[in-house]
Amino acid sequence: MVADLTLVTAGAMTANVAGYLLQLLAGRWLGVTGYSEFASLLAAQLLCAVPALALQNVVARELVRGAGVAALRGLRWRCAVIVAVVAAVLVPLVTVTLHVGVGAAAAALGAAPALVLLSGEQGILQGGKRFRALGVVLGVAGIARVAPALVVLALGGGAAPALWAAAFGIAVAALFARVAAGSPRSRVRAGTGEDEVVAAVGVLPVLRAAQVQAALMALSSADLIVVRIVLDDVDASRYALGTIAAKIAFWLPQAVGVVLYPRMAQPTHSAQAIRAALAVLSGIGMVAVLGAALAAPLAPLLAGKDYAPIQGLLWLFALHGALLAVLQGAMLSAIAVDRTALAVVTWVGLAVEVTLMVSFARSVPALITTAASVAASTTLLVAVIVLRTADHPTRAEPLSPGG
Repeated sequence: MVADLTLVTAGAMTANVAGYLLQLLAGRWLGVTGYSEFASLLAAQLLCAVPALALQNVVARELVRGAGVAALRGLRWRCAVIVAVVAAVLVPLVTVTLHVGVGAAAAALGAAPALVLLSGEQGILQGGKRFRALGVVLGVAGIARVAPALVVLALGGGAAPALWAAAFGIAVAALFARVAAGSPRSRVRAGTGEDEVVAAVGVLPVLRAAQVQAALMALSSADLIVVRIVLDDVDASRYALGTIAAKIAFWLPQAVGVVLYPRMAQPTHSAQAIRAALAVLSGIGMVAVLGAALAAPLAPLLAGKDYAPIQGLLWLFALHGALLAVLQGAMLSAIAVDRTALAVVTWVGLAVEVTLMVSFARSVPALITTAASVAASTTLLVAVIVLRTADHPTRAEPLSPGG
């Protein structure tokens, strides 16, 4: 497990460092008045990645349970078409809500179908426990997404051209992932002696998993959208840059869930894997918060003196991200054992957070304090429920052709 964690962490960290570099340089090149638009559109893009993340989890889970690769790739294409249609419908809404151009909104949402195709292949690698190849794909995908956008920004391009370049990079990464995953030979289902399931896989399980991912991603991104409404451009950009610390703490332990997820999906190992995941995520979170507190004086040097006012809040941003990372681990376990109704707790947390922010928060400290407090309460409640039910697994039925 340590070797697998190392391989996936290397790939994930490559992608994450590339993403942080994009946000850091965008914050400098676009300035405090222009960066908030770019950051808000990235947050909207993250929300559109929800179906992709859900698909990866469902593909990995069903591959562990014996579903065929061909059927899972068919599911991937059906989900990509559905996401493309939904993204097109959402472009006008995002344009009006975030006060951005139509081209910029279309660029942010246009990457969603490519993300679905990419995540489908990552799910095949994850479910097959091919973590070396998965680590390579994660790293290549991060670089392919960021490099074209950085070139555009360096040449003086704005948010829309940079986001279109990033979408192109994601499409290239999806093609690379398909080649890396290849066409595995037919396997024999463990313990049954039967060939793997080849029937078509329906989209309903993906929708169930998507509402879990949607709740988590909405809770982790809602603050960036709200700040565009309640703060001026300067403070909104400062808050957006502070969330880089939250993103680092959130994505730093990503490999933990990726590696342990196939074990969570196996009834005989599920409880042990869930406990291990939550314990490791909590430990890494503490280290991330301490690191943010110690590195805070470097923030104005890296991002510019305009961001000095948030220096003392970076540990709180990191705490927010660390709490969400633990919540993500708990919600992944819910998807692995097909207990997706647990997401209702996170949806309630989201509603409380947005209500408090819009009604009372009018400053950067008030906003991040509210976000961290709600994340702490939600994570604690979900973790308690998950741990209490871990010893009473219920084996979910394999996916049927109709979903």
